[in-house]
Amino acid sequence: MFAIRYWAVVVLIVAAAVGYFVFATTGTGGRFDFKLGLDLSGGSHLVYNADTSKIAAADINDSLASLREVVERRVNAFGVGEPLVQTEQGGALGSGQHRLVVELPGITDVNEAVRLIGATPVLEFKLVRAGQEDNLSITSSTTGAVTPNPAAFEDTGLTGAYLQRSSVQFGNGQGALATQPVVRVDFNAEGAKLFGDITTKNTGRQLAIFLDGVLLSAPVLQTPITDGVAIISGGNITAEFAKEMVRNLNLGALPVPISLASTETIGATLGEEALHAGLYAGILGFAILSLFMIFWYRLPGVVAVVSLVIYVILMLALFKLIPVVLTAAGIAGFILSVGLAVDANVLIAERIKEELAAGKSAKEAISHGFSRAWLAIRDSNIAHIIAGVILFWFGTSLIKGFALVFGLGVLISMLSAITISRTFLMALGVKAESGWGRFLMRSGLTK
Repeated sequence: MFAIRYWAVVVLIVAAAVGYFVFATTGTGGRFDFKLGLDLSGGSHLVYNADTSKIAAADINDSLASLREVVERRVNAFGVGEPLVQTEQGGALGSGQHRLVVELPGITDVNEAVRLIGATPVLEFKLVRAGQEDNLSITSSTTGAVTPNPAAFEDTGLTGAYLQRSSVQFGNGQGALATQPVVRVDFNAEGAKLFGDITTKNTGRQLAIFLDGVLLSAPVLQTPITDGVAIISGGNITAEFAKEMVRNLNLGALPVPISLASTETIGATLGEEALHAGLYAGILGFAILSLFMIFWYRLPGVVAVVSLVIYVILMLALFKLIPVVLTAAGIAGFILSVGLAVDANVLIAERIKEELAAGKSAKEAISHGFSRAWLAIRDSNIAHIIAGVILFWFGTSLIKGFALVFGLGVLISMLSAITISRTFLMALGVKAESGWGRFLMRSGLTK
């Protein structure tokens, strides 16, 4: 008896601590604040058509996966909070156009969102034609001036497609140059060979380096460079410009051509209204369910309500810790899972009522009632989990949010109903067998 009451007290203390964590970290904007989806926080929803016509059928899935990763890295690099990037295929049974779906919470400027997705940095290395050395206009890192005479350069075929990685370094350790920011570009094996051939055959000539058509520098090739490393330097390159350049280069080019198919902007006001409506519906529904449980089952109903409160606290803590990006559909899944948790407590109370009516002691009624209710709860929740997995696996982003929250809710509801409710009932009910039975009869569990 003491051990059961001890565990009941421990459960209450832990629940109180978790509840404090949930509410203390809400609205702070920190790491453990709630992450709201596009429909609740406002932002941009973009759909792109992916052109896979020139990609072998066996390579389409890998190419689309790479596309998603590149775009995700790109929007993350610009500080977009909790972006959602995924690929899907339209048509019946996934036989139509491949699409890229991008959701950017907090960005309501569609043009800016399109720029973040579509801007592909192009790095090019071109030789300066003989006699054109003085006809160059190297860009400033602040003005971004473009070279006025493109005919002054010869294509070499060396581009950022051969880039392995880039990084910012500071000078070469010689005097004042030690503080000058430079950009180091490492080529892959194919690019290193091409770069080595260019520098070997054109020693003494200038090699112009372009980023998105803008001339950054045009160093003279003093010696052949065969290690596959190029250094971009110049007095016009600041530390901030070098960092931005490296970031853009490392994002890479898009592996699959995409074209913008549709855009949608959700304002912050609309998102706030949806959030408030969802919270209001959840609180109202929970209050009505709690009143029903207490009115119909008296003390066991109170136990069920306490278990439900702990269930809600655990779910909110999981949303923060995983973290789960909450959407309107996700909140609907959460509210539905609360209903399933109530259903489990109703089954348990009804089974205990049947055991007491059969003449069982309070301890036996609670034990047998939970055992008998568990089979129905288990089968029902397994069916719900299977449905949630199917929805998450095959559904769109909207359906995935619902399925994820719903599946988590089903798992936690089993914990609250079978473990927490049982602990509280046993702690209250085993002290006096006959007295508990009479009390349950007066409280409405038996006739």
